[in-house]
Amino acid sequence: MLNRRTLRIKVMQALYAYHQAVGSDYSLALERIAEAFVPDLTAAEAPDRKLLQGQRKMGEVIFKEWHKSGETPEPTDDADVNDAVKDAIKFYQASVAKDKTYYAGQLVSGAEAIHDQYLHLLNIPEVLLQILQQERGRDSRRLTASPEPLLDTTRLTENQAIGKLLENLQLLDLTIRRNQKWHGQPELDALRAAWRNEMKQDPELLSYLAAPAGNYAEDQEMLKHLYKEFVFKGTALPEYIEEDDQNWEENRSVVKNLVIKTVKMLDEAADENMVLMSLSANWAEDKEFAESLYQQTLADDAQYEQLIADSSQNWDVDRVALTDKILLKMALCEMHLFRAIPVKVTINEYIEISKNYSTPKSKQFVNGILDKLAQDLTASGAIRKSGRGLLDNQ
Repeated sequence: MLNRRTLRIKVMQALYAYHQAVGSDYSLALERIAEAFVPDLTAAEAPDRKLLQGQRKMGEVIFKEWHKSGETPEPTDDADVNDAVKDAIKFYQASVAKDKTYYAGQLVSGAEAIHDQYLHLLNIPEVLLQILQQERGRDSRRLTASPEPLLDTTRLTENQAIGKLLENLQLLDLTIRRNQKWHGQPELDALRAAWRNEMKQDPELLSYLAAPAGNYAEDQEMLKHLYKEFVFKGTALPEYIEEDDQNWEENRSVVKNLVIKTVKMLDEAADENMVLMSLSANWAEDKEFAESLYQQTLADDAQYEQLIADSSQNWDVDRVALTDKILLKMALCEMHLFRAIPVKVTINEYIEISKNYSTPKSKQFVNGILDKLAQDLTASGAIRKSGRGLLDNQ
């Protein structure tokens, strides 16, 4: 199931994308000022290029000062400059607000996409059986004998565990509602390649197909084997999935856990009403955690920026990797906002995330800054824990 670390990573990615977008918004706002003072070559009188250049520079300076201080700029004696600055500020603020909302939505949809991928992969056996049927059909229509005898896949097509999976009512319903069938040509080609070049050469599958029909447990074990060896390992299918899903590397372990647990649940007693795995034990609560962490980290960005600057005197805070700054701000927000999460848990989580998503030195930097800030803020009463959040303070 989805865990809080995965959610923290999704929040980090959303914040990173947001900050990148805000940087673009800033550049575009400056471009609007520049465009306001582009010489009009079609004017009856020749434009005063020196005047226009001076107006542009003045407008850019005023906008940059506003961006740095947040204070409404004093109007100048030049109405054109005032209008250009006002337009740039309005554009920038609207763009930033739009980006904030957009990436909050991307955060949620990115997490929910994990469950969609789970449903998508549960539909692989159905398409695999169709490929086997097509292979038999082509062989039966051959005018000459095949140079190689056709592999007898009867035991796989009659696999009872696969049958139960295909009959699952919830899977049938969610597949249609979430559009998770395997039907695109690239994914079908990937599955055909996996069957032709990998599965048909697999000693364990060949042994299974050659043996007489066995018990249900053997069918269930073979279904699990196919997923483990050719969907989550192998070559053709993993390569296709990774190319199709840019977040596959980080989502893979969660999706694998969901799929394998589902196959284990498909025991002989399971029927078509078996309930599939959920994204998390309480998605409403986890969703609120992620959204709150995202929104509040942005709301208190300036405060956390200052705390980081004050605690990293030997570092130029402007040169700190953006990912590190985002992780530090998220951790500070989590310490303040979620009283039931122990401080040590928060620090350890962000140290672990920094190992995989930032620079080689990030672990020590994040650990050092958070440890110092946690002690100072706890001592001052700025961080107050309750319930389970007090566990690491005892």
